[in-house]
Amino acid sequence: MLVIITGASKGIGFELMKQFANSGYLVIAVSRNVTSIQKFVKSGDIVNVMPVAADISKAAGIKKVYQSCKVLNKPISILINNAGQILVKPFQKITEKEIQSVYQTNVFGPFLLIQSLLPLMGKKSKTHIVNISSMGGFQGSAKFAGLSAYSSSKTALVGLTECLAEELKSTSISINCLAIGAVQTEMLSKAFPGYKAPLKANQMAEYIKEFAVSGSKFYNGKVLPVSSTTP
Repeated sequence: MLVIITGASKGIGFELMKQFANSGYLVIAVSRNVTSIQKFVKSGDIVNVMPVAADISKAAGIKKVYQSCKVLNKPISILINNAGQILVKPFQKITEKEIQSVYQTNVFGPFLLIQSLLPLMGKKSKTHIVNISSMGGFQGSAKFAGLSAYSSSKTALVGLTECLAEELKSTSISINCLAIGAVQTEMLSKAFPGYKAPLKANQMAEYIKEFAVSGSKFYNGKVLPVSSTTP
């Protein structure tokens, strides 16, 4: 099974990459900086991880991921859109460049990556697309000052998931969205300095992995909150 994980160099994405690799899956690990991925591969003589240095917020990065998949000539079983960018700043001080950068990574990147990879999905076997959103983008959840750019972009990813499930319902492609809560990562520390989350990255990765593997049997077009606390 071929699994693609974006934002795989740290945090939840890195733990996902390790867990899938250790379970025998063939993993394309995508990140702007793949140094940590390469170290993991070398440390254990891992042969089922392909590090791909690509920025999915740019057309060249999207193309590089597509070409990497094409070369392998294997059907894509799972795509996890995990890459994310956070901005902690008062709404009135956010510049046009900053909001564009957040949306480019959190919305346009997943949108265009899915669009690019669709010809390689759901042909010989089923494909499950898992978009990683946030409780900050979940309707009715608590919202926090300074996170308007991040939370609104994650809300857009929720809407994209629901729309694509409708468009793709006649295919063998399923798409779902996990709105995750507080996990002890670098991103959380940036948003909430000093806060200690109840879950570690490897624990959330374990849940996401199992969902990515089996969730499409039970869900399609669903947005599921995965949170035990607020924030």
